[in-house]
Amino acid sequence: MKIINKYYLQLFIPLLTIMIISFFNMYSVSNISLYYNHHLIKQILWYIIGFLIILITIKINLKSIFKYSKYFYILSIILLILVLFLGKEINGARAWFSFSFFSFQPSELVKLTLPIYLINIVSNNKNEIFTILKTIIITLIPSILVFLEPDTGAIIFYIIILFSILIFSDINKKWFIILFVIISFILISFILLYFLNQDLLIELIGTSIFYRIDRIISFTNNNSYQLNNALITIGNASLFVNKKSIYIPESPTDFIFAYNIGNFGIISALIVLLSYYLIDLFFIKTIIKTKNKKIKLFIISFISIFFIQQIINIAMNLGLMPIIGIPLPFLSYGGSSIIIYFTFIAIILNLINHTKIIAN
Repeated sequence: MKIINKYYLQLFIPLLTIMIISFFNMYSVSNISLYYNHHLIKQILWYIIGFLIILITIKINLKSIFKYSKYFYILSIILLILVLFLGKEINGARAWFSFSFFSFQPSELVKLTLPIYLINIVSNNKNEIFTILKTIIITLIPSILVFLEPDTGAIIFYIIILFSILIFSDINKKWFIILFVIISFILISFILLYFLNQDLLIELIGTSIFYRIDRIISFTNNNSYQLNNALITIGNASLFVNKKSIYIPESPTDFIFAYNIGNFGIISALIVLLSYYLIDLFFIKTIIKTKNKKIKLFIISFISIFFIQQIINIAMNLGLMPIIGIPLPFLSYGGSSIIIYFTFIAIILNLINHTKIIAN
């Protein structure tokens, strides 16, 4: 297969554009603190590994990947359990395996193994109620383990993966109406308790869980130093370069969008948004071309979390959503996220190539 052809350029050109902008930001952030000194080197390394994963994976026949999905899923669950005991605590969360030169976050791996397993389950659907219950349980297990770390952001994506696969599967849509009614009832009950009887709610879910949920619900009243500096940076940015950028905590990760605007102006943000649009469009067009149900669901699960992650991170930077520790794909610093997304893309390109979806 010729990887670089007209169709694939629609993916790789915007991806390379985001990569270059990310490198410039990592170089810039290294001047803020000694802690960020190696961010550029590591970011380059993650991208090299990512492209190597694509080059290697594209040549392997992965048609049987769904057959062994259970074992991939079990491996990721084992890693989630181990990280609770052996992981390194960073910013109050025990979510990383830390090695000499890099850290690995098992919750990112679940973003890849969970949809593969769920797709295999719904594709072998014989009893719709049993299938729905099984997929919910399969999603609930890593969600609980990640909640214990804690990493609320990852849970959101597990839920998105679950619903994107169920909604676009062949399962009768009447079950979604029933599920929607049940979830709505639980949410309404929770909201009523939150505003009318918080003491009872604390007794039911515990102080720790209540505190975390309370931070999310009351985020608009939270005078966040990070958010304030991000908004000031965006508000003071010029079209091209802002010579007086303000320090933003977690600028290489959660607030990379605001930091990028502060360093390279509003035009850089427009280029980033256009690049994401082109990547999203590439996968949407691929979904339309795809006839194989499993592959279609796999691409849908990817584009769902990839697109929502863009929305949440940018909304966080603009103060429209609570700060829940979600980076911007490919632009933010982070090896686990970059490598998992590259692996996601590599598997998609492999599957569509071996099923002759796209002509060489």
